[in-house]
Amino acid sequence: MTSTLITGISELWTLDPALDDPARPGGATEEQVLRDAAVVIEDGTIAWTGPAAEAPSADEVVDVEGRAVLPGWVDSHSHLVFDGDRAAEFEARMAGESYSAGGIGVTTAATRSASDEHLLSLVRGRIAEAVAGGTTTLETKTGYGLTVEHETRAAALLSSLIASGELDEATFLGAHLVPAEFDGREGRPGVEEYVDLVSGEMLAGVAPHVRWVDVFCEEGAFDPEQSGRVLRAGAAAGLGLRVHGNQLGRSGGVALAAELGAASVDHVNHLAAADVEALAATASRPTATGDRPGVLAVDAGPTVATVLPACDLSTRAPLAPARELLDAGAALAIASNCNPGTSYTSSMSFCVTTAVLQMHLTLAEALRAATRGGALALRRTDVGHLGIGARADLHVLDAPAAIHLAYRPGMPLTHQVWRSGIRSA
Repeated sequence: MTSTLITGISELWTLDPALDDPARPGGATEEQVLRDAAVVIEDGTIAWTGPAAEAPSADEVVDVEGRAVLPGWVDSHSHLVFDGDRAAEFEARMAGESYSAGGIGVTTAATRSASDEHLLSLVRGRIAEAVAGGTTTLETKTGYGLTVEHETRAAALLSSLIASGELDEATFLGAHLVPAEFDGREGRPGVEEYVDLVSGEMLAGVAPHVRWVDVFCEEGAFDPEQSGRVLRAGAAAGLGLRVHGNQLGRSGGVALAAELGAASVDHVNHLAAADVEALAATASRPTATGDRPGVLAVDAGPTVATVLPACDLSTRAPLAPARELLDAGAALAIASNCNPGTSYTSSMSFCVTTAVLQMHLTLAEALRAATRGGALALRRTDVGHLGIGARADLHVLDAPAAIHLAYRPGMPLTHQVWRSGIRSA
């Protein structure tokens, strides 16, 4: 058994679940933030944390020289399997055009025509960018193929990256948009036929490769009834549920996610009081142990409200009401939504900075939402914190305290990243 002592830590955010204060569920306790601290890693997991002066000996010693250390970011929402460029669409939006769901179709054509090797290379490059910014747990989705062949190809690609340890979670998003060939004109099939395809043959092809099913429940995409059909079929196939909801309006996605026990509902820009209350009511739902260590059952626990600050800025949408959600008692996550149309960034540090500066979260609330919150949205207990036994995923900042993420916005503050106890090159 090999061990590594990381010492010289000015500020260590363990966010250890064993030290939670039930009265402050969205933030951090004093016991979860250590000063002049050290960490011992053994065989890829956290074996010890505490004062540097009391650190045990180890096979290797790494001195981070007065830097702050956080758990690696847990990005629970991204779309990395794509080819093509939508910079012109972004430029038009900045010039005043409004965002609608239809832009996804532009990416679909480019992605379908890309070779397997090219797509795999693109996804690996995007994962590397995310890791370089401190992300150590990453979910990503299919959704730019929208045929049985291309969605199955994307899911198999993601499955191979999970098997190699490069990716953590994969989601089926065949219900991303109704593709052009299902427009219902001139005798061609329409949206209902496409929902049948997604819920049937497409789901059957993809399900062996993924853990989750997602749906874009929004005007211009899928209504609550159609979304519910897809989600229920996914659940019957043994997949956990995720929902894109209430991004462009009160689409019914939040209510549907809460009703069906989805692990997360993401975007949540447009919420009425009833939506906030519905999400808060799920916070007391118990979690349940899954089929492998560190992974919970997909069909138990709260429906996590996942906010996507970079997307809100890129679409000039109203920022999701993260403050209101936390104050109501809802479980909250922050994710990047990295995608080619509305959030072409994997920088979780940028998202955390935005949450503090513009969404009125405290630093502790934002850090927890981007680590523990994302882990809960993925039903993971092995990541998102640095408690004993957790996967040794560390984000070493080139700063003496985590507040520098908001204090020095936009600065490159990632010094080192460790994933499963291995330091990135």
